[in-house]
Amino acid sequence: MPLFSQVNPAAKKDLERKRNKLLREIEQTNKQLQQTAKNKNATQAQLDALRKKIKLREQLIGNINGEINTLGKEISSTGNQIQSLQQQLEQLKKNYAEMIRFAQANRNQYQSMAFIFASHDFNQAYKRVKYLQQYSENRKEQAAAISKTGDELSQKKSELEQQKKEKTGLKVAEEKHKKDLVKEKTDQDKMMANLSAAEKKLTSQLQDKIKAKEKLDRAIESIIRKEIAAAKKKAEAAGKKNVTAENVFTLTPEAQQLSNSFAGNKGSLPWPVEQGRITDYFGSHPHPQLKNITIKNDGIDIQTNKGAGVRSLFNGEVSGTVNLPGGSAIIIRHGEYLSVYSNVEDVFVKKGDKVTTKQKIGTAKTNPDDNKGKINLQIWKGFNKLNPQPWLARK
Repeated sequence: MPLFSQVNPAAKKDLERKRNKLLREIEQTNKQLQQTAKNKNATQAQLDALRKKIKLREQLIGNINGEINTLGKEISSTGNQIQSLQQQLEQLKKNYAEMIRFAQANRNQYQSMAFIFASHDFNQAYKRVKYLQQYSENRKEQAAAISKTGDELSQKKSELEQQKKEKTGLKVAEEKHKKDLVKEKTDQDKMMANLSAAEKKLTSQLQDKIKAKEKLDRAIESIIRKEIAAAKKKAEAAGKKNVTAENVFTLTPEAQQLSNSFAGNKGSLPWPVEQGRITDYFGSHPHPQLKNITIKNDGIDIQTNKGAGVRSLFNGEVSGTVNLPGGSAIIIRHGEYLSVYSNVEDVFVKKGDKVTTKQKIGTAKTNPDDNKGKINLQIWKGFNKLNPQPWLARK
């Protein structure tokens, strides 16, 4: 039988696995869209989810195309095998027919014996006996080959029908996903238009948030400055020399030990909420909705469940709390390090309280846009603001 280029079964299975994974991700994004769609107005969260869904849908269509191409190659290969098997079968039947005609021409034992006895010598007679025996065996083998080839041909025809049916199903699925993609892109355009129309309002709201954040930052910095100043004055009154803002909290062995312990746990500190994910990162970056506007985050924003408890990252002492209309903030000192938790409501601690790792200090304020809890976490070393993300344990 001639050799044919076969489709790699592992590659085909990989395409099927990717298709199923993309379908699951699209379903998860659908659920996310359904949750955010409860709001009457289009939100950035909805637009982000829809963009993700469109990207997944495009990947899915590309993956299905790959599967259709793979099946096309399989169908072509199977067709070639069927054609070859049909040619083999015709040749086998032709050869078998010739054998039958020969057998009919020499059908009785007398003719066979005459054929043998007509030999010129013993060697020729022996060869003729072996020839007749071999001819009989060949006829049996030829019949078996016809039967086997017929079975293979039948099996290949069934495979071909199944492959064609599978390809038709994939084409139907592809057409459906293409229609869904057109609708999703239309929805995206409408949503972007709605967001664009609300840009002035968003800009105004952002300015209000920036002002509130600046007010909160000033209040936090004021508390830290006052605490450093008080600690410095106390240390100097106790006769300590070379007291600076950098070393004022590590002049005692206990404070130094706590500071070292906090630093030693970098990368394994518990999250300030039991369940959460980072939604905005440390540093300056473009606003996700408004063009030409850069936002600055001195910490990280963490989204969590509604009413989730806010926990202390480590053992320490409450340096102070800030209560503002937009949300409260809690500052905890861990030697020379400070952890700051803002956008908190229902504050459970006060200045001077000793806290332990994972102690509940308040609850996260709820974001009305998505009905989820959200807090901002900052880590300071003196007056230097550090990126909190590398300090937290990996999930």
